[in-house]
Amino acid sequence: MNGIKLSGVVIAFNEEKKIERCIRSLFMVCDEVVVLDSYSNDQTCDLAKAAGAHVVQHEFDGHIQQKNRALTYAKFPYILSLDADEELSETLVTSILKIKQHWLCDAYSMNRLNRYGSQWIRHGAWYPDKKIRLWKQDVGQWGGDNPHDKFIVNPSGKIGHLRGNLLHYTVNGLEELKTQTEKFSSIAAQAMNEKNMRISRGALLFKALFRFIKEYIVLMGFLDGKAGMNIAIMNTKYVWLKYSKLSKLAKK
Repeated sequence: MNGIKLSGVVIAFNEEKKIERCIRSLFMVCDEVVVLDSYSNDQTCDLAKAAGAHVVQHEFDGHIQQKNRALTYAKFPYILSLDADEELSETLVTSILKIKQHWLCDAYSMNRLNRYGSQWIRHGAWYPDKKIRLWKQDVGQWGGDNPHDKFIVNPSGKIGHLRGNLLHYTVNGLEELKTQTEKFSSIAAQAMNEKNMRISRGALLFKALFRFIKEYIVLMGFLDGKAGMNIAIMNTKYVWLKYSKLSKLAKK
């Protein structure tokens, strides 16, 4: 490919069902793909290598830490970062190829389209779900609060936005969403406790209620039907769980 050289970067753990799709998608625009694996015990590494990726391994110590570590293995100064359960839409591929020829900003964001079972979710908190995933090295780093990492561009950095969606195969249905909610709320509670954050019961109730009203009504999650209702309920439960777990950790 002419233009800039682009490194695709992925972190993974037991992603044998999804990693090949992700890598194939990255190679549509990238000049190399690096997979940082957290010692998977399935076929993730073998499948990634067979797909042409350079695979390295390191013990998982947090989403933010692992994603920043993965950047150190990239060969080229321009980065496209995907999760193992994501791929680029055709429109987004076209947008990135154009940017490779005429790079104008320090970083680029894109809308993420999330899939719930067999349905793409186009309302509520799940869309447009804008993410910064393409950037020039040294313009920022991964930050946020585990498990909800985000790439933070330096204050002076210029951010552009690309046409097309980042396709996210997030959960297969309600039971998987429940499991994810339980897991992520525990991680979030631990991260908040490490920062000595505290919350009253009244504030907890308000935050949970506000979350549901915002997602289901204000952001029109109801337009996604039963899936929209399930997502709004589970996101509300996520808020309740993470702060309830924080209170329990604080007592200890």
